[in-house]
Order: sequence, then C-alpha cells, then structure tokens
Amino acid sequence: MSLTQADARTGPGAAAHPAPHGARLALRGVRLGHRGNAVLDGVDLTVEPGEVLAVVGPSGCGKSTLLRTLAGLLPPLDGVVEQDGAPVRGPDADRALVFQDDALLPWRTAWANVELPLAIGRSRGPSEEQGAEKGAVPDRHGRSPAFDLSRAARRARRRTAGEWLERVGLDGHAHKFPHQLSGGQRQRVQLARALAARPRAVLMDEPFGALDAQTRAEMQDLLVDVLAGTGATVVFVTHDVDEALFLGDRVALLAAAQVVPVPRPRDRGAPNAGLRQQIIHSL
Repeated sequence: MSLTQADARTGPGAAAHPAPHGARLALRGVRLGHRGNAVLDGVDLTVEPGEVLAVVGPSGCGKSTLLRTLAGLLPPLDGVVEQDGAPVRGPDADRALVFQDDALLPWRTAWANVELPLAIGRSRGPSEEQGAEKGAVPDRHGRSPAFDLSRAARRARRRTAGEWLERVGLDGHAHKFPHQLSGGQRQRVQLARALAARPRAVLMDEPFGALDAQTRAEMQDLLVDVLAGTGATVVFVTHDVDEALFLGDRVALLAAAQVVPVPRPRDRGAPNAGLRQQIIHSL
C-alpha cells in the first residue's frame, strides 16, 4: 500500500517551519504488524523534516503499529524504516514518544520528570575523561574539574527543565508530584519532558484522547505554540478528524492509502468542510 499525496492545496498563507532540525522519516515497502498478523503491507511514506503529519484511520487499521515501527520499538516484517537515510534498528533519543498515558514517574516532581531524559541522555564528556585519566589537581575544596563540570551540567539540566515547564504554563507547579496535577497538567509535563532534550522527531499516539473537549483544545493550541520554535518532525496519531486538520501539515488516511495536504493558516473556527468530509468518508 503506497500512501500517495494528493494535489497540493496549501495556500499562500501557509506557515513556514523553523530552520530544519527535524529528522526525515521514511518507510520503504514496509509490512507492519506481528508475525502471522500483518496490519499494513507495502507502505511507502516519507515525513519531511519539520513537518507535522497527522495519521487517522479506523480502529485496528495500524496507526499505533505505524508509530511504534517509526520509533524502533517494533521491527517491520518486511521493508526498511529509515531516519535521514539510515536504517532504524531500535529506539533512539532523537525520536521522543508521547502517549495517551502520561507515564510520569509518581515519585518525581514535575521538574524532576522533565529533567530525567536530560540526565539519562548525558554521556561523560571528554573533559571529564581527560581529567580523570591525567589525575587533575583538585581545587581548594578538594573537588576535581570533572566534579565542577558535573555540577554545571546539573545546573544546566535544571535550568532547561524549568524553562520548558514555563513554556507549557506550569512554572508555578514545578515542585508538585503527578498525583497533585490534573490530567491536562500531566500531559503538559509529558510534552515538556519530550521536547526538553531537543529530539529531532516527536511521535505522538493520541496524547489528548483522554482529555475533556476544552482541555483538549487548549493542549492542541499549546502544541502548535511550543512546536513552532523547535523544527522537530512530528507524527501525530488521532481518531479525531478535526484535531488532525488543525494540527497537521498533511493528513495520512491509512484506510484510503492517501496523504492529503492541509491548507494554512490554521483556523479552528472555519474548518475546511470539503476536506473534512473527504477524510470522514475514508474512515
């Protein structure tokens, strides 16, 4: 099944993406699913750097399977999954995942949850290794240069986490634990955690599906806002056609094996009725 693109209908008001930071994701002749139970076959699809691709389709059509395959969590049964032309062989920090379940660690504050991937992703730098190998002279407090570098790194991580909590409107809730936050606030923390480490691709599996209508609309607006400066590539799986049209630069219709561009600028109050009907009909 080749996902073909319809004629472009993006108008002159289309929003420009930031300078390319995002990854180019591609599936080449991919067969998706588990052995003995393939849900998609012959998939050819490319997601361009900085693009937001919304994926819609009926339940069981393979939306989440597609996302997990792009993430490297589920190997394809056949074909090749690529990031920037290189095969995807497993999960990578360049590709962040955001799920409907916020998956926050309950014993860590909002601040500590956002900081966690920054700490995990940090490897020992060459300055630290050189200091340890050469027996660098401690300072007057008995601390080595590597220790000072580690402290500086911790301060930088905390500063980055705090900045992202502020960007998602939770700077006043940084020291609260997940059980002290509402569902929408927990999703804000998850979004901040996903973006804080500057991934080149963000893969989102119905992250707002469990939220009430008002909170969901607020989260959609927030997502558009915070993504604007990142340049990250986004693949957003949803059951909601209006959500797909509001967020996506293109919408992939899995059941119809088609990808359609979405006119810009976004206007929640005046949806494209014809395109909306086309997508609903494909479901």
